[in-house]
Amino acid sequence: MANIQEHFARHGGTHFRANVSEQEINAYVRSLPEEKRESMYEVMKELAAAGKITLLNDGVLADGEGRIGGSTEC
Repeated sequence: MANIQEHFARHGGTHFRANVSEQEINAYVRSLPEEKRESMYEVMKELAAAGKITLLNDGVLADGEGRIGGSTEC
């Protein structure tokens, strides 16, 4: 079984849980058509639809520096 962990997207700060290994996520993203890889939003939407990640609609976001809740610079 994969090591399931919660993460925040680097761009956009969306909180999500990985349901599969990082290697499986990366392979899936590489298999997507180029137009599906053009935005982080599209990639995350595809990963969620495929069950590779679970988007956590909990209102918790992180800024580009990884600070949970954001910062005054954002």
